[in-house]
Amino acid sequence: MRRCSTASSTSAREVSQFGAPTLISRTTNDVQQAQMVVFMTLSMMVGAPIMMIGGVIMALRTDVGLSWLVAVSVPLLALLVGLVLRQMLPRFRVMQDSIDSVNRILREQITGIRVVRAFVREPHEKARFAEANETLTGASLGVGNLMALVFPLVMLVFNASTVAVLWFGAQRVDAGDMQVGALTAFMSYLMQILMSVMMATMMSMMIPRAAVSAERIMKVLDTVPSVHPPVNPVTDLASPAAVVFESVEFRYPGAEHSVLQDISFEARPGETTAIIGSTGAGKTTLIGLIPRLVDVTGGRLLVGGVDVRAADPDTLWSRIGLIPQKPYLFSGTVASTLRYGNPDATDEELWEALRIAQAEDFVRAMPEGLDAPIAQGGTNVSGGQRQRLAIARALVRRPEVYLFDDAFSALDVATDARLRAALAPVTREATVIVVAQRVSTIIDAEQIIVLEDGLVVGRGRHTELLESCPTYQEIVVSQRAAEEVAA
Repeated sequence: MRRCSTASSTSAREVSQFGAPTLISRTTNDVQQAQMVVFMTLSMMVGAPIMMIGGVIMALRTDVGLSWLVAVSVPLLALLVGLVLRQMLPRFRVMQDSIDSVNRILREQITGIRVVRAFVREPHEKARFAEANETLTGASLGVGNLMALVFPLVMLVFNASTVAVLWFGAQRVDAGDMQVGALTAFMSYLMQILMSVMMATMMSMMIPRAAVSAERIMKVLDTVPSVHPPVNPVTDLASPAAVVFESVEFRYPGAEHSVLQDISFEARPGETTAIIGSTGAGKTTLIGLIPRLVDVTGGRLLVGGVDVRAADPDTLWSRIGLIPQKPYLFSGTVASTLRYGNPDATDEELWEALRIAQAEDFVRAMPEGLDAPIAQGGTNVSGGQRQRLAIARALVRRPEVYLFDDAFSALDVATDARLRAALAPVTREATVIVVAQRVSTIIDAEQIIVLEDGLVVGRGRHTELLESCPTYQEIVVSQRAAEEVAA
């Protein structure tokens, strides 16, 4: 049984497996190629076989003696065209892969234009694009040359068949075995047959590329999502929702070692649970398990007393407010950005969320206020403003579980402190899980989880960990040393 993946069921693992550039190509260029062939098939290929079969029947009725010309010309034409089309198929595959490469490089260059300019890498990027473009150009020229070869071959068979009919038909007319009118009629029927074959040939030139495109589309559709929707989803989650990790393990497919191993702790409502550790310790992966961006490969993860793999996805996501490490804002206005969390939110609720997120001042400074435009990805606001708008977007939703994935990294210490103070009354009854790099951000947390190489090496309050956890001590000492140097 085929499992077709869709945008709503595909997990982050499948998206990263294919890559954004090729997914864009497959949903635009490849779909367009397949759609065009289907349209042409319905409009042309339905009539061509009927005309060809009718022409063969009428030609045989007119004169059986010349029927061998039909038996020779039609297979010959099909053979020649088939040989050319066979050479086209691998070239079309290279061509589609080259389109992926061009899209990928162009997307990288547009997204990373600041990095390119900062490192003065314009010549290098031009060379990269030129190389990918030359590959695409070469594949396209190869396909074009083969396409240009098809029509002369078709016309060669077409004209050779006409000459053969006149030559052998004239001999039959001279022998009295055939009338001139019958010869003319036979020629007309043969031309009708060959015209039908030529129409099929024109379609056949499009079929190889569409076949490659269809193959690429089906690879996406046939991908079985690693995050499976439950057969009998549970919609009754306890409220307020606690988050419980029970010996959770996560490992990427084919990896030798687990990213997370034996993770066990409980994040309770009304408390802040902080997660800290060195780069690569697995903090973001751990946060991603809660909303099922990826699924655990061992143990259990409970939200509201229900295993997330058994919970109804919409019910689960409605309880969670995620502020990712790299917040993304969709194009629109400030209001539409915030209402992404709650479409029914009033302007007063939006301003309240902005006030708590310490974003009210810069939004009011914008001439249009809530109607101020936001560019795709939030590129027309600074990194700190983008993070605060993302926090406000989650606050508008008023979830039961807040997931802050290093969401305060772009804020200065003073803004960070004001934001955390303003958040405290709002999140008093919610479960708050904070991933942070700065110890000052999590110093007041009721529970701090220290991760190292995917393992929990410390758990407790700030003062407890200072006495019992060497890893936490090293983090604190290194940050204090950095502050003293900066001072």
